[in-house]
Amino acid sequence: MAFLRRAWFQIHWFIGITAGSVLLVIGLSGAVLSFRAEITDLIDPGLHRVSPQAADAQPLTPAELLDRLQAAHPGQRVAALTLFAQAGRPARVNFAPPPGERRGETRLADPYTAALLPEPRAEAFFELVESLHRWLLMPRDTGKPVTGTLAAGLLVLALSGLYLRWPRRPLAWRNWLRLDFALRGRAFLWSLHAVVGTVALLAYLVSGLTGIYWGFDAVRARVDDAAGEGRAARTQRMPGAAGAPVRLDLERVWGSFQQATTGDWSQVTLRLPARNGSQVEANYLRAEPEHERARNRLSLHAATGEATQHERYADKPLAGRLVNSIYPLHMGTYWGLPGRIVMTLSSLALALFAITGWMLYLGRRRTQQAVRAERVRWSLPGTATAESSEQVLIAFATQTGHAERVALQTAAALRAAGVGTVVKTLAELSADALLHFRKVLWVVSTFGDGDPPDSARAFARRFAQQAGPQLRHVHYGVLALGDWHYATFCGFGRKLDHDLRSQGAQALFPMVEVDNGNPEAIGRWQRAIADAFDLRIEAWHALQPAAASSERAFEGWRLERRTLLNEGSQGDPLFEIELHSASARNWEAGALLEVLPHHPDGSAQPPLAPRSYSVASIAADGCIQLLVRQARHDNGLGLASGWLTAHAPLGAHIDVRLVANPGFAAAEKDVPCIFIGNGSGFAGLRSHLRERMQRGHGRNWLVYGERQAAHDAICADEIATWQALGKLQRTDLVYSRDQAQRVYVQDRLREAAGELRRWIADGAVVYVCGSLEGMAPGVDAALCEVLGAEGLDDLIAQGRYRRDVY
Repeated sequence: MAFLRRAWFQIHWFIGITAGSVLLVIGLSGAVLSFRAEITDLIDPGLHRVSPQAADAQPLTPAELLDRLQAAHPGQRVAALTLFAQAGRPARVNFAPPPGERRGETRLADPYTAALLPEPRAEAFFELVESLHRWLLMPRDTGKPVTGTLAAGLLVLALSGLYLRWPRRPLAWRNWLRLDFALRGRAFLWSLHAVVGTVALLAYLVSGLTGIYWGFDAVRARVDDAAGEGRAARTQRMPGAAGAPVRLDLERVWGSFQQATTGDWSQVTLRLPARNGSQVEANYLRAEPEHERARNRLSLHAATGEATQHERYADKPLAGRLVNSIYPLHMGTYWGLPGRIVMTLSSLALALFAITGWMLYLGRRRTQQAVRAERVRWSLPGTATAESSEQVLIAFATQTGHAERVALQTAAALRAAGVGTVVKTLAELSADALLHFRKVLWVVSTFGDGDPPDSARAFARRFAQQAGPQLRHVHYGVLALGDWHYATFCGFGRKLDHDLRSQGAQALFPMVEVDNGNPEAIGRWQRAIADAFDLRIEAWHALQPAAASSERAFEGWRLERRTLLNEGSQGDPLFEIELHSASARNWEAGALLEVLPHHPDGSAQPPLAPRSYSVASIAADGCIQLLVRQARHDNGLGLASGWLTAHAPLGAHIDVRLVANPGFAAAEKDVPCIFIGNGSGFAGLRSHLRERMQRGHGRNWLVYGERQAAHDAICADEIATWQALGKLQRTDLVYSRDQAQRVYVQDRLREAAGELRRWIADGAVVYVCGSLEGMAPGVDAALCEVLGAEGLDDLIAQGRYRRDVY
């Protein structure tokens, strides 16, 4: 019995620390989706109810609505109409998908005029949240089984947690629900974890079971077939599109629907027949439905309106009603508003379990390490074992240099403990080299939208293409560095971990994810290394002062000037910001400036996180210049851009910190340089160009894009001066909206493919600075087309492709 309990304990905490964070994401996104309708109506109240232009106006009949829609959109076929009995509710129109696509466009229409209404402002956000909740932002066919597996993990967590806390007197309810606030430390954490878990147990069982149903198509098909609700059974019951094609008479169809339902409906979706169809399928909810998915199906002949089949939810057997209730059970709407609140609170409680679970786990690990340290302390020194005498490979991939620093610190700690190490970047590491190491530690950053750093892209692509269990002999650990503000937080680290497991490698410990250099997460990495290699954690401590001293503190620089550069632009205002310091400071071209913004009202609110900007000047200018685009949101200006461009008074002290940017460093020699960017990305390019002008390096090519020459030709005078001096051999200024067809910097690169290849052959370094969405991937694709994938990989591996994109 004790063995069984230990086994379930191991299973419980293992699933908790591996899947718990992802389950938290799924739970939080599910909580948001539970109140999607209310949030949408709050943001766009005009889309919830439409007022007629005239007091006596009547809603259009379905036939009139369809005729007007088809007349206004002749190139699109209306596939379905959703109508509401409530006066003023907009109709929902589903257009047939274009050839080659799975889904067509869905829009809301004015029920009085058939005019299409604006798309809900929150729709894109909710589509993203829904994709995160259902598929973790992965492709649907990939993400569904992943979330299904996580739902199974939630089910195991709930049941194993119930087993682990089963009291000796299970019938005494106080033993289940009593939370003793007099407890402290680990005891209180365990009590809180267990009591809240018991309260939310039923909700998690429902979420887990229904999540498995939605996540695995095979499970769903079996359940549906067993309940008589499978596709084959529904096709057999409903005539569907059978029969010769006929001309649709929606007036007759609608009259027959009203007669068949006796007006007892609140919402109906009319699925209109395609070219070869003869039936209209009406899926409707009664005026007071049992729940939101208690749909009734009525099949009507498209020409005569004759009802050919009527399948009512209330007439279904119990199994059929349960299957049709899975979605409202999952969302909590089966029990109305109280059910939604309960499911939402249980979803939010996943954060509590993640926090308390990790605290309990880490506390247990600290206790174990303390015991182990005491044993090591009193043991006699001995010779290195055969295993410890083997070299450990430490591979890193970095964009800004942070991953390299952590990798070097890790290597120093291991070497101090007598463990041999080999440190390599992924750019110089071949996949075959892994065959020669038994233990590999990976320290990798994620760049952009889940991508590897530029220098690691070629390795990542080749490594992912390997198949089979080639690395069964390898034991590994992964430290993934990232920024949780991105949807694909630590995406490259997670992908690397997946590929290693796919090739048979065995993890020394669960992957450690770090948000913006979080010291607690780095501490987890250190403890994991110490545990895996049987080291004393004190081996790290001597390295911490050196690491800490490498980071400068924030300093106050005076806001001397801000100038609007693009008055009248179609884009958001772009300002040049100038900062001065009482003491001289030095920095390299391409450096970043971290700005610590303040709240606009100067309040006791929580401190804001720093924001990074490309420095647009060089040290010889005697000041820091930035190009800052105002970010405008529904609730006002962005925190940092608003602080710099509007809220901070001239003469105010701005808290800043200069940060090196190794991935965007200046070329060491007088080699050709190609500078590509858009918008405020000119800042990073300008610092390099000024540096090269000062050094007398004249073979420069600038490709820069903005909207309109009349309003967005920022720094035109400076560019003209460089051209007059002969320091810009080629300049391509691309204004996307000065002609009927949009043109971007990547288009200009394709047009100049021959010259681009010549510059690259002459050893040119390519710099890209600007927007991560649109411009950067567009330039990437253009370079890949011009140079070929291998040519671009070689450019990256040689350190000649340097990006500062955001």
